[in-house]
Amino acid sequence: MSEFCPIKGFDHLEFYVGNAKQAAHFYSKGFHFTNTAYRGLETGDRKRASYVMEQGNIRLVLSTGLSPDYLISQSAIAHGDAIAVIALEVPDAVKAYRETTKRGARGAIPPTEERDEGGVFRYAAIHGYGEVLIKFVERDNYQGVFAPGFQSRERANTQGVGLTHIDHVVGNVELGAMDKWVQFFAQTMGFELLVHFDDRTIATEYSALMSKVMQDSTGKIKFPINEPAQGKGQSQIQEYLDYNYGPGVQHVALATDNIIQTVSQLRDSGIEFLDVPLTYYENLEERLGKIDEPVEKLAELGILVDRDRDGYLLQIFTQPVEDRPTLFFEVIQRCGSQGFGEGNFKALFEAIEREQIQRGNL
Repeated sequence: MSEFCPIKGFDHLEFYVGNAKQAAHFYSKGFHFTNTAYRGLETGDRKRASYVMEQGNIRLVLSTGLSPDYLISQSAIAHGDAIAVIALEVPDAVKAYRETTKRGARGAIPPTEERDEGGVFRYAAIHGYGEVLIKFVERDNYQGVFAPGFQSRERANTQGVGLTHIDHVVGNVELGAMDKWVQFFAQTMGFELLVHFDDRTIATEYSALMSKVMQDSTGKIKFPINEPAQGKGQSQIQEYLDYNYGPGVQHVALATDNIIQTVSQLRDSGIEFLDVPLTYYENLEERLGKIDEPVEKLAELGILVDRDRDGYLLQIFTQPVEDRPTLFFEVIQRCGSQGFGEGNFKALFEAIEREQIQRGNL
């Protein structure tokens, strides 16, 4: 593996939304994130308002435009509330930009340096799939509040629900584009192909998709990339592309060390999840082997289980978090397994198809 673009980890995900104040309330009350920093009119920013939301090592930035012609406002009109920026922390933002653009990436934000009393903050960005930017953030010489221009907010207003870090970020691209983006991440950022699922692996009677998972050399950054496949009905990927008006981030997997506790609290907070039929849990341990969690509690909450040679994982998927059937979240607990729940693909797809039928989109 090449080390020309080393990555420390996910820095943050920035959402472009129609109303950041309302979105911050949703992520605070629903997912129990804490608003730790803010910028807007009160801090001297005349173009946008942004709320930094944190839990564990997860950092979300919710941004809205303050005029209809601002790019964030235009993005929210086109795509709805969507993840517009995947920010990666790197040791050298200038080098990351130089090396990736030299290898074919299209530059979006040239290397930029900002200073305040917290030190020197550097960043740059390249274009990813759709209108998503991949941003390189260098924090080694910056000890301030999130970034210059932000003010600190109260940190003690929530205890969280046990979400610890971003496990992976999944992108949907149009039919025939998956291999192009696989090559993009391999060529420009030195990622490698971790696993490939074809339309025979991820399929039901009505629809199918194909997916390849790219990861960096550390294994911390995983980018599954999906494209639709031909079927009797419309793939969930095509439904996403239709309502997002192009490629983008389909879902984000958030890790926890206690999925039963996390999901119980999220459900109590009003977060809605995909329904799983009780038949899924019949003879579950006979099919998958002994697990530490009580099967009846998993069935009550709708948590799925999968096993590979390294162990097992538990996962669950929310409903879309807006009216468009686009962005949603996964909650995942890994108990040895480093897979993606291949054994659950059919159950998951069928659950999504039931929702598609209700929306009239299958």
